[in-house]
Amino acid sequence: MDAKTARFAYEDFEVGSVMTFGPRLITRGEIIEYATEFDPQPMHLDDEAANKSMLKGLSASGWHSCAIMMRMIYDGFLHESSSLGAPGVDEMRWMRPVRPDDQLTIRVTCLGKRDSGSRPQVGLVRFNLEMLNGKNEIVLQSSYSGFFGKRNSAATP
Repeated sequence: MDAKTARFAYEDFEVGSVMTFGPRLITRGEIIEYATEFDPQPMHLDDEAANKSMLKGLSASGWHSCAIMMRMIYDGFLHESSSLGAPGVDEMRWMRPVRPDDQLTIRVTCLGKRDSGSRPQVGLVRFNLEMLNGKNEIVLQSSYSGFFGKRNSAATP
C-alpha cells in the first residue's frame, strides 16, 4: 500500500503507543489440523499423550501460535499500512500453552522508531508483541522491527 494513502505509515506509530486486536478463538480441531501437517508431536495431536507431557494437556504448537499472531497483526493493522516487510524477528518466547477454546488477543507496543540510513522514504519501527489468553496471561511474546514507508520522506521521528 502506498504510504500516502495508508492508514498506518511510519509517521503514525508513536513510541509507547499500544494497539490491541482480537479476540480470536482457537479450537481443538484447528490445533490438531495444524499439528498434523506441520508439527506432529504427541502433545499437539493426542489428549492422552498431551496429559502425560510437561504441558499437561492438548496445546497448540508454538509455531501455530506464531502463525495466528501474524494473521492477527495483519488483520489488525498491517493490511492497512505501508509495511515493506521486516529484517527478521529478534525474540520469540512461548510463555504458556495455548489451549483449545482460548480466546486470544494481541497487544502491540511501539518501542521505538528511526529513519533508515540508506532510504530516506523508509523508517524502521520496533514493536513488542504479546499474545494473551482469555485469562489475560501472556502465552507468546515477540519483538521485531518492521520497515514502513513514509508519507513525507523528509519526516523525522
